[in-house]
Amino acid sequence: MPAYKHLFFDLDHTLWDFERNSAESLSEIYHNFQLHSHGILSLGDFVKTFIEINTQLWADFDRGKIAHGYIRENRFRLVFDALEVDNLAIGKDMGEEYLRLLPQKSHLLDGAVELLDYCANKNYQLHIVTNGFDSIQASKMASSGIQQYFEHVITNEKAGAKKPDAQIFEFALRSANARPEESLMIGDNWEADIMGALRFGIDAAFYNPKNLKFEQQPTYDVQHLNELMSIL
Repeated sequence: MPAYKHLFFDLDHTLWDFERNSAESLSEIYHNFQLHSHGILSLGDFVKTFIEINTQLWADFDRGKIAHGYIRENRFRLVFDALEVDNLAIGKDMGEEYLRLLPQKSHLLDGAVELLDYCANKNYQLHIVTNGFDSIQASKMASSGIQQYFEHVITNEKAGAKKPDAQIFEFALRSANARPEESLMIGDNWEADIMGALRFGIDAAFYNPKNLKFEQQPTYDVQHLNELMSIL
């Protein structure tokens, strides 16, 4: 097994529980904006539709089809369109409120703190590599109490590139003064985290709770974060 020194973690969906935190934020928005009176009769439909659209938007962003700004400005408009509700003004306000509420949420995925404690005690150097917004990701880490574990937080804004582009992995290694052979990328996104790292010569651990299958094999495939402790 390679002697890793540097562990590069994705944040959303890998350590920070995006689904739970997002659902809490959307529930507050649904009630605060009285969306029932605007024709959105089901909180469940609202959350489900948002998750589907937001997931697709971020996939398009990862593929270089859209910019960050497009997601911020249009996701609630697209949700309203899908639910056949016509209110662009309130959609803009909701977008701003979502970005205010979401980073304040603190839920982490099961086993995240235990894994980070384990890695810190083993003297690994820990870093974040994320396609998220600088300020939003910093707030998420502060709210969930994990910022102290990480030496560097690499975002696409700092690197001038996003996963899976080689440039962001090169920037991450240079920032951490790390070599590919002593580094491990840990993430949930097959294309952005796993294939991006593997193409750059970095081993990759696929956090894969849904047990998805692809033609290529990652260096490691785990369904729970605690499985990484037997690897590291």
